[in-house]
Amino acid sequence: MQFRKFRLALLATSCLAFLAGPASAQTTTDTTKGGPLDLGKMWTFDSPPSAYFKKTYNFTADEKWFDEARLASLRFADYCSASFVSANGLVMTNHHCARESGTGVTRKGEDLNATGFFAKTPAEERKVDGLFVDQLVKLQDITKQVQDAMSGATSEQAQLQAREQAFSAIKQEYGTKEGWKGLELQTITFYNGGRYALYGFKRYTDVRLVFMPELQLGFFGGDYDNFTYPRYALDCSFFRVYDGGKPLKTTHFFKFNMNGVRDGEPIFVIGNPGHTERLKTVAELEFDRDLQTPATIQMLRNRSAALQAYNATAKNDSVLNEIFSYENSLKAYGGQLEGLRDASLLNRKVVFENQFKAAAKAKNLPADQLKTWDELAANTAQLRSLFKDANYLGPSERTMGELLTFANVVTQFSELLATRPQDAERARSLMVTPEVKSMALEEAYLAAHLTEAQLGLGNDDPYVKAALTGTNGKRLTPKEAAAYLVKNTKLTDPAFVSELSTRPNAAAASNDPMLALARIGFPRYLAAARQARQISQKQEVLRGQLGRMLYDVYGTAVPPDATFSLRINDGVVQSYDYNGTKAPILTTFAGLYDRNYSFADKAPWNLPARWKSPPMELLKQPMCFISTNDIIGGNSGSPMINKNLEAVGLAFDGNMESLPGEFIFVPDRNRTISVHTGGIIAAMRYIYKADRLVSELTGTPVTAKPKPVKK
Repeated sequence: MQFRKFRLALLATSCLAFLAGPASAQTTTDTTKGGPLDLGKMWTFDSPPSAYFKKTYNFTADEKWFDEARLASLRFADYCSASFVSANGLVMTNHHCARESGTGVTRKGEDLNATGFFAKTPAEERKVDGLFVDQLVKLQDITKQVQDAMSGATSEQAQLQAREQAFSAIKQEYGTKEGWKGLELQTITFYNGGRYALYGFKRYTDVRLVFMPELQLGFFGGDYDNFTYPRYALDCSFFRVYDGGKPLKTTHFFKFNMNGVRDGEPIFVIGNPGHTERLKTVAELEFDRDLQTPATIQMLRNRSAALQAYNATAKNDSVLNEIFSYENSLKAYGGQLEGLRDASLLNRKVVFENQFKAAAKAKNLPADQLKTWDELAANTAQLRSLFKDANYLGPSERTMGELLTFANVVTQFSELLATRPQDAERARSLMVTPEVKSMALEEAYLAAHLTEAQLGLGNDDPYVKAALTGTNGKRLTPKEAAAYLVKNTKLTDPAFVSELSTRPNAAAASNDPMLALARIGFPRYLAAARQARQISQKQEVLRGQLGRMLYDVYGTAVPPDATFSLRINDGVVQSYDYNGTKAPILTTFAGLYDRNYSFADKAPWNLPARWKSPPMELLKQPMCFISTNDIIGGNSGSPMINKNLEAVGLAFDGNMESLPGEFIFVPDRNRTISVHTGGIIAAMRYIYKADRLVSELTGTPVTAKPKPVKK
């Protein structure tokens, strides 16, 4: 579930998430000792790795090959990857990407999660409002313009402002150029600022759902099987792009090859990996290990538990999807933390950092640049001192609930009324009584916040003391305190809120328990967050400096960190040892049924009725397979292709061993998991009777039998 991992990494981290920064890279080194290879293999199309592919696989990929690979690949909305797989605009992506949009076309009386969807005729293909796919058609290096614009600025803030101004000016300039007009323009940062590019996308907005399996198949095994292998998920879906009301005609697409996966075969993933931090220094990784990641895991675990308790009676599908997201992220962050706590992995980062320093020094780079590591470490030490207040006191509906978050807003508003009356009207628009949909869930979030504050800040902290002390001086548990605060606050009363919005000192003088708590915590949070923001600006500039040095030392032999921009990465189909045995390179539908029978058809290994009596021919068909490719969240829906530009699979996840991939790439046991194209066709043919899709994807008559899978 790489997509969920990417989204939660962006949406559900703690209040210090803005301090995180990117990273990159790859070449040759001893993989057991650390080196540039640990920075990964997410190559850009700006500098395609032709020589590397030739040296590694004896495979010549010319400019035309890379152009075709790029033009057949797509960005699916703002969260997934996809590809064209037919001349008639057919688009392939993951089922868990389709769930974000495909179920939006559900009609009265339907449950597409339960039944899946297949448009038997073109007329039945359903347009998904708001969905778009982007095709990268233009690339331009803008490094010099941006770096020149930044060079004259004296402070970190001024440099970042100069960069944004340069981005805006460049987009405005290119937006009027021939070949760029009408494109969606985006500036891309590589190497944390070592390089910059302008990308032009052709955006298609008429996208229609064609095929989507049931949730039981797309997410077979649920959270238990997530990030594991062997795997048996039919995590695929198909859409179609329309242009002028008709299916798009394109020459750029990946033909299906149902027999294209063999042990040791080179294989390539093209997609939009969302975010990696592989250029982070050891000091920054230790900060993540000790503070940031454990706090994020704690927050995710508590919110998931609150939602699960709530959904036990609410039975709400949207809440269930949110729980899936939290649980997915818990596994992802848990794997990252395990990697950060693995002394051998962190030692590899130490080895590379020392190699990088020595190489930079040997290049005679300026002395002020060589101080970058020390300056990053000093800033990180300051962030450690600010972490508690910035993290545990930060207001957010998901961290402390609607009411206490609103109490913080009211506290800030009261200050504005007194000190900056010119901003009063704008601030007054925020003074709206929050609509709390569930007081039970509100209490649960608040209790989770108080539990985390108690653990993080300590029992003697003034904020914790105030929160956990009852009216009679009795010590309360976080759960009891949350119930008391929710019951006794007046912030749900519009009249009370209206009064607060008209008198400058009303909030400061109020004895409302929520406001009293906010008056203690919010000033501390603001002070810490403001300092942290200043430091983060310094960190961002320093990381850019580090990225420039990386590029100066290694050049394009090392790819940059993931930035949700189009990449191509290479690997091979390969087994690995796990749990005392050996993983097969591919799984079959027989394994799906074995798992279903072994768990007595109980969720999340249950199967829909039409899957209960499979034809014997289906059982031996391949379903999923593994390879050594380097992917991360955002790669969901990426096509897996061979040297002939044929689709042989659809990437959808990684194994547990791949989870440290946020900060280090370790190909020894890291595996990408893909749906086999042969398995997609087999399911369409034998279960869904999706003959017109089978014909479109294979170019064979619907009556033809599938070719046997070569072993």
